[in-house]
Amino acid sequence: MAFPRKLINDNEELVLDLRPHWLFLAPATGLLVVAVVVGLFVSVGHDFTGGTGTAVHLLALLLLVLALGYFALKYASWVTTMFVLTSDRILTRRGILSKSGTEIPLERINTVFFHQSLFERMVGAGDLTLESAGEKGSESFTDIRKPAIVQREIYVQMEHNENRKFDRVGAGGTAMSVAEQLEKLHGLLQQGALTQAQYEAQKAKLLGA
Repeated sequence: MAFPRKLINDNEELVLDLRPHWLFLAPATGLLVVAVVVGLFVSVGHDFTGGTGTAVHLLALLLLVLALGYFALKYASWVTTMFVLTSDRILTRRGILSKSGTEIPLERINTVFFHQSLFERMVGAGDLTLESAGEKGSESFTDIRKPAIVQREIYVQMEHNENRKFDRVGAGGTAMSVAEQLEKLHGLLQQGALTQAQYEAQKAKLLGA
């Protein structure tokens, strides 16, 4: 299931549309394999008779049904969990019946961290944490595919996004005075579109400092 295009704004480009790494399904898959093996063992491996045999077969069947149900639930969760990077923001969606999600503008992101255990490095999975200027301060995402590559791509899009904002501020520079450009820069700072460091750097450029 691809991320709905109707949720992408005009002039906004879809960069990454990711589902969780297959590691997300590993516990449910492992349980299902065990249930199938137990079922085969009970069915053909031993000849149970009488009430004991009936009870054992029922337990094996129950285990298989539970394992199938758990796998189906995890798979549905996998299909409906999305981590999306666009040219302007990061979007997440999760939930089978009830839905939840986050939206983080790229200009509000300060730092991107990733963490991988040794096994996660071997299979190409990991966790990603975004520190931002939002209310929560940080957001963590688990079972991200190739988190180092995702981290790098986020920084690339942050830089492109910042450059576009500076270009818009300086558009028609001959028609705008330095004071007007400074006023626009300050407006972007007040809106949270620029960090204080970005504002000071661009201000220095305009003033020729």
